[in-house]
Amino acid sequence: MRTALLQMKSSDQPEENLRTALGMIDAAVDGGAHYVLTPEVTNCISGSRTHQKSVLQRQADDTSLPALCDAAQQHGIWLTIGSLAVKTGDPDGRFANRQFLISPQGEITATYDKIHMFDVDVSAEERYRESDGYRPGQRAVMADAGFAHIGMTICYDLRFPYLYRTLAQAGAQILVVPSAFSTVTGAVHWHALLQARAIETGCFVLAPAQTGHHAASRGPRRKTYGHSLVVAPWGEVLLDAGVDPGVSFVDLDMKSVEEARRRVPSLTHDREFDEP
Repeated sequence: MRTALLQMKSSDQPEENLRTALGMIDAAVDGGAHYVLTPEVTNCISGSRTHQKSVLQRQADDTSLPALCDAAQQHGIWLTIGSLAVKTGDPDGRFANRQFLISPQGEITATYDKIHMFDVDVSAEERYRESDGYRPGQRAVMADAGFAHIGMTICYDLRFPYLYRTLAQAGAQILVVPSAFSTVTGAVHWHALLQARAIETGCFVLAPAQTGHHAASRGPRRKTYGHSLVVAPWGEVLLDAGVDPGVSFVDLDMKSVEEARRRVPSLTHDREFDEP
């Protein structure tokens, strides 16, 4: 399966980001891709909750989503929208960080709301409280894309291996991890964590990423790590997109999943044990 990962440098302007994403999807299709993935918060990266409230919409009213669905239908591709930030009915006004799997018919076949919130102090300069602005999801999601079963996750989920093991044991063959990773943690943890999730599960791990300094009309500017990555079920890094925005391609041989799990069938070796 010819697959393309879009490495974006989204701003805090959804319309601008949509134009960029649609152009990159066109380039991915020109390169022969039948499955295309965008990164986390494709539509808006902003540190200003006030600005987000002014530009974000509910899913039913969001303008990016139908345009991306139309692109999938026009090109006849499977499309993972890494996530869109959308308004919810949450009483305190928090958003959802929501991923979408779109079919070649342009239909939404599955959605996933990011479960684990990035509430951390990665350095003296970088402090994040994602749960202040986003409502955590409650449900793990695996979707059938015809060519593979896809486990849907987002960014900080990567640090919780039980989620990935659960998805793999439920039948996932591909695990997607669209991200907007911190440069501080990315430099030391990104590659290792993605390779670990692939090795532990015998899955392909596809991680399209945001990259660089993100333009902001209000609030602080974010900087993200880039290095969109594809890791094979045996742990080899098949693709590292570096730090520049762009479209990167990889060919997935789904037989590799069965082969890796045959060689080390650890997904079937769970044992009960007494907790300490």
